[in-house]
Amino acid sequence: MKPFKKRRRGGITATFEIGEAHLLANLAGQVVELLRDRNAEEESEADPLAAQLGMGGSSLPPDDPVLLRLLPDAYRDDPDDAGEFRRFTERALTTSKVHHAETLIGSLVDGGLRFETPLSSVDDEPVEVELDHAEVQSWLRALTDIRLSLAVRLGIESEEDTQLVAQSGDDAIVAMSDIYEWLGYVQETLISALE
Repeated sequence: MKPFKKRRRGGITATFEIGEAHLLANLAGQVVELLRDRNAEEESEADPLAAQLGMGGSSLPPDDPVLLRLLPDAYRDDPDDAGEFRRFTERALTTSKVHHAETLIGSLVDGGLRFETPLSSVDDEPVEVELDHAEVQSWLRALTDIRLSLAVRLGIESEEDTQLVAQSGDDAIVAMSDIYEWLGYVQETLISALE
């Protein structure tokens, strides 16, 4: 990856190797799928006004720990208030998170990423993304959601946990830890380019 940098004519740009772009798109797609599953259509007929306002979600917290981290309770000490708040806000929040992840994927596609060609047969053309202000904000939010998701799956809650996971004897966990760290680097270069 060539880090994000600000262009003189405006916008922020970065170049990703094709494998990096596929990885980012895949991880963002997994977040989209997870959120859409949570936000699925209900079996009963929704209140039309609530649906129009983005309300009407479940009042129960998600069972999946990743979803619970992405969609936390607003009131930790009061389950009734937390449920009511969730019922009126969760659908809009998931829609917003899906939009940010899809913006990230769309930027990669606009930069040259193609899904129809197998990764092993793709030429080495890099994927160059150029982001405007709104896209930068979507990327920052999407990267945060992806990293939070990975942190939950890896059991990372502190800097010490990050170090322990990186030293794991399980190659798959170490690989996911490397991805987690790399995503932090991507996010860091994007923030630096804004300064």
